[in-house]
Amino acid sequence: MLEKPDIPDESIIDCLLVDYGLKIAQIAFLPLGADRNTAVYRADANDSTPYFVKLRLAGFDETSVELPKFLSAQGIRQVMAPLATGSGRLWADLDGSKVVLYPFVEGRNGYEARLSDHHWHELGEALGKIHAIAAPPSLIGNIRREAYSPLWRDHVKRLFDGAERIDHYDPISAELSVLLACKRDEILDLVRSAERLACSLQDSDREFVVCHSDIHAGNVLIDSGGAFYIVDWDDPILAPRERDLMYIGGGLMGAGRTPQEEETLFYRAYGRIQLDTVALAYYRHERIVQDISEICRQVFSTNDSVPDRERMYQFLPSNFRSGGVLDIARNTEQLL
Repeated sequence: MLEKPDIPDESIIDCLLVDYGLKIAQIAFLPLGADRNTAVYRADANDSTPYFVKLRLAGFDETSVELPKFLSAQGIRQVMAPLATGSGRLWADLDGSKVVLYPFVEGRNGYEARLSDHHWHELGEALGKIHAIAAPPSLIGNIRREAYSPLWRDHVKRLFDGAERIDHYDPISAELSVLLACKRDEILDLVRSAERLACSLQDSDREFVVCHSDIHAGNVLIDSGGAFYIVDWDDPILAPRERDLMYIGGGLMGAGRTPQEEETLFYRAYGRIQLDTVALAYYRHERIVQDISEICRQVFSTNDSVPDRERMYQFLPSNFRSGGVLDIARNTEQLL
């Protein structure tokens, strides 16, 4: 969220005092991320300790805090656990929203800082442990299971068949409409491929493991000392491991490495496995379909701020660049 929500700073400060016992000297909104339901802040306590405050405005899932807490407790150091309230909960309530507190890390994400060989080793080691973890039934039972839902694909098809009204009420909407018209054939072919692959996966049994589901470069954090963290556990899922592995060599881990270099560095630590090419191709296609759907929903919305809508639109054209994620998805399918 790039624009500060209509929640007074004083309310957040009071929440941190009442629920976490923290006396906050100052708090500052951080214009970060593309999630319209999440606002983040830096809060500095009276003793100068900085904290990262995550305000979840809607769509809060308890597993988004319980899972990283569990993984961290199992010794997976690359996963940062949320801090508990005085009563032991991992979140606090604030006017219908949820407040989650973390240590503040001075660092950069994987788009802002090139991942070193060591960081790729850290990522491979961490995901290897996460995918092998045996979580308790009380936690596993609350994590959604992969169903290969047609939700995103159906929405994208409605954009082109006229079933969904699109209002060109400002330059951002008009620009997006032009891009969609130019890329119509490519997008619909992408959707058809994702549908074929989804059908193949639904008709067979595959091992499901705990997956982060959104492990792109923006969700890995490198602090000033070089420590590496996996962040943003808002949407974990039980799915084939390729749900996470599609990002490795998939064009979503920042600049500076070829797909082959990413894979070589990562699998040295993760361990060599036989990848399921059908699942890998499906997730690489479906990720782009989901991006198109979510970008269109937000850009064509009259409820979101102009800066947030502009930022969302900027993510779309890069999907179609030569050698980008769409080309990588197609190349993966051609391996079948």
